[in-house]
Amino acid sequence: MRVGAFILAAQFPGQGQGEALHRAVRSAYVSEEAGLDAVWLAEHHFVPYGVCPSAVTLAALLLGRTRSIGVGTAVSVLPTAHPVALGEQAALLHLVSGGRFTLGVGRGGPWVDLEVFGTGLRAYERDFPESLDLLLRWLREPRVAAAGERYAFREVPVVPRPDEALGERTASGPPVIVACTSPRSVRLAAERGLPMLLGMHCGDDEKAEVVELWRKSALAAGRCPEEVAAVAAEHVSAGVVQIADARPEAAETLLKAMPGWLRQGLDAHVTVDGRPRRMRDPLAYAELLCGLHPVGPPRLCADRLAATAERTGIRRFALLVEGSGDLAATEENVRRLGAEVLPLLS
Repeated sequence: MRVGAFILAAQFPGQGQGEALHRAVRSAYVSEEAGLDAVWLAEHHFVPYGVCPSAVTLAALLLGRTRSIGVGTAVSVLPTAHPVALGEQAALLHLVSGGRFTLGVGRGGPWVDLEVFGTGLRAYERDFPESLDLLLRWLREPRVAAAGERYAFREVPVVPRPDEALGERTASGPPVIVACTSPRSVRLAAERGLPMLLGMHCGDDEKAEVVELWRKSALAAGRCPEEVAAVAAEHVSAGVVQIADARPEAAETLLKAMPGWLRQGLDAHVTVDGRPRRMRDPLAYAELLCGLHPVGPPRLCADRLAATAERTGIRRFALLVEGSGDLAATEENVRRLGAEVLPLLS
């Protein structure tokens, strides 16, 4: 199993934005020291739910300041970015980091971001497949032209080429993973032969159903069983982790801090077209996350991860480590994850 940290740069009540970003950066450093597989960086605009507006920019900083840990975006919001610009950034990070970068992309939501960046609601509702295909072509071909409904331009060379040699080996470009929150996005990822990132609000049974839909869709798209198995091994399950000597203590840490953050963070989202939105009850959502994920003593956390892997087949995890909202507690949480939980999984 490969266990990584999911970093939102969450701004908890009473905290400044710089404090949230400092905790995010420190969490990444400690994750490498603790022996975690990767750090996964979220991206949000105009909300305290997460104050990192550019996951690729933060990834660049962390790749430059670390030596071995993988760094991925979870996710870069494709409808608010030009696929070629994002592809160029991904290729650059892939090459200069020696292949440690993973590009996660997703649709985001129908938020005011679409208005601010000028891409419009159509970029969210209709154009994601076209944008994804253009991004993939940029990462896989030496020259690219476009003649789609959204993007049309003459053929240009791909510079830098992400498939150039990295040291003594030749790479095929940065891995790409797709956040999947609907059957439509699951089928899209399967047809393109891309692994999925599944959200932390889903339980094991639901994730198992999604994985099976992805498998059937990939096979129906003509992909061979060997390729399907290889790509499926790269699915990532997002979750929450909080380690303490007893489960009530771990749950109490999260239930004291997370509802306030969720309330102010989720409530700050504004839809681009005024459509009504339903916000989860913050306390009930925090309780749900505590029940679904590794929250408690090390043995319980290891067993919870193993149970998810057994039920879903997913063996890569991106676990939110900053649920306490406190820097020292977050660093301790990451260290215990590496020192006390990972050995139980090996």
